[in-house]
Amino acid sequence: MNLVEVLNPKQEKLFIQFAVQHYLNEPKWIRPLDKDIRFIFNKKKNKSYRNGGESIRWLLYNNDEIIGRIAAFYNPKLAGRDNEQPTGGVGFFECVDDQNAASMLFEISKDWLKDKGMEAMDGPVNFGDRDAWWGLLVEGFNEEPNYRCNYNYPYYQPLFENYGFQLYFRQLTYARKTADPLSPKLHIKAELISSDPGYRFAHFRKKQYKRFAQDFMNIYNQAWAGHVGVPKLTPAQAELSMKLLLPIVDEKIIWFGYYKNEPVAFFIMLPEVNQIFKYVRGKLDIMGKLIFLWHKWNKTCRKMIGVVFGVVPEHQGKGVEGAIIMAARKMVQDDYARYEDFEMNWIGDFNPKMIRVVEQVGAHVSKVHNTYRYLFDRNVPFKRMPIKN
Repeated sequence: MNLVEVLNPKQEKLFIQFAVQHYLNEPKWIRPLDKDIRFIFNKKKNKSYRNGGESIRWLLYNNDEIIGRIAAFYNPKLAGRDNEQPTGGVGFFECVDDQNAASMLFEISKDWLKDKGMEAMDGPVNFGDRDAWWGLLVEGFNEEPNYRCNYNYPYYQPLFENYGFQLYFRQLTYARKTADPLSPKLHIKAELISSDPGYRFAHFRKKQYKRFAQDFMNIYNQAWAGHVGVPKLTPAQAELSMKLLLPIVDEKIIWFGYYKNEPVAFFIMLPEVNQIFKYVRGKLDIMGKLIFLWHKWNKTCRKMIGVVFGVVPEHQGKGVEGAIIMAARKMVQDDYARYEDFEMNWIGDFNPKMIRVVEQVGAHVSKVHNTYRYLFDRNVPFKRMPIKN
C-alpha cells in the first residue's frame, strides 16, 4: 500500500470518484454535490484558509487500486479555542474494511498535523462550519443522509476506535411525522406567552430577506455564539447566508419571534434538499439544475429539516420555545400540510436543554453521529466535551 498526495485536478476527481464507487451498492447513500466537496478545498472560497489555515488530501493505493482517502486540516485561529491543546481535524475519510489501511490514513494525518503544531485531531469533521460533514454515523444506517451529512458503512466505527480515537461527543438526529400531535407541555408554554401582547410570531418573507437576516444575526449571536466552536456572525455574513438560501427557502416553515418588535427567537426549517439532490447524481450542471427545478416544481421533497432553533437568554424559560413551535405547528399541520416528515440534525449530547425541547416536540432519535478526538500524547488524560448548562 502507498499514499499519494492530491495535487492536481485529475487526483481531485479521483478523490471524489472513489466515494461514488465505494458506495455503488449502498442504496441509502446519496452522492454529495461535487461542487460542495470541491468548495472545502478551494483556498479562494473557503474562509477557513484565512489566517493561515491549511489542508492536505491523500489517496491510498493497493497496487493500482484506490482503497482509501482522507483529508487533514487545521485553522490556527480555532485550533486552541475551547481546547486544552491545539486541535486539528481529519475528514472526508473513506476506506475499505481493512484496519491497516485505515491506520495508514490516520497515521499520516497525525504526523502532518504534529508538524503543524497540533497536539490532537478530531474526526471525522469538516474544514469549516460544524453544520456540514461532521461526525461518524454509528446509528441510523437504514435512513438516507440529509444534505451535507455524513453517511458511512458500519465498519467505520471500529476502524476509528481501534486506532485510538475516543468519543468526544455525540450528535443526535431527531425525527417525527409532521402530523403527529405535540406534547401538552408545549401548549402550556405557549399559553404563558399568549397573555403577554408584547410577543408576536411571524414567518419569513423572501422580499424582506435583508431584514430577516439581521434579525437572525441578532438572535444567533445572543443564543448561540460564544458556545464551543461557534463564532459570531457579522451583518454581511448573515445577509449572504440568507441570500444563498433563497432558491430553496420555503417561506412558511421559517419562523421568528419578537418581543415589542425586538427579535428574540427563531425556528429555521428548510426543505430537505437531499430528497431532490439524490436525482442529480452529484452534478449541478445545466442538466442537474433542470432536474432540480423539475423536482422542486413537482414538490418531490416531502421532508423538512430543522436547521437551527434559538431563543435569546433573556427570554428563555418564559414559554417562548413552546409558543414559536406552536405557531409553526399551526402552519405545517393545519394551513400548509405539504411535508410528511420532519427531522432535526446536530443536537449535541452536551446540550440537555435542546434535547428536552426536541423531545417535547415528540421526536425520536433516528440517527447518531460520533465526533471522535485523538490525543497525540497518549499519556494525557482524555476528557469529553463538557455538558452545557
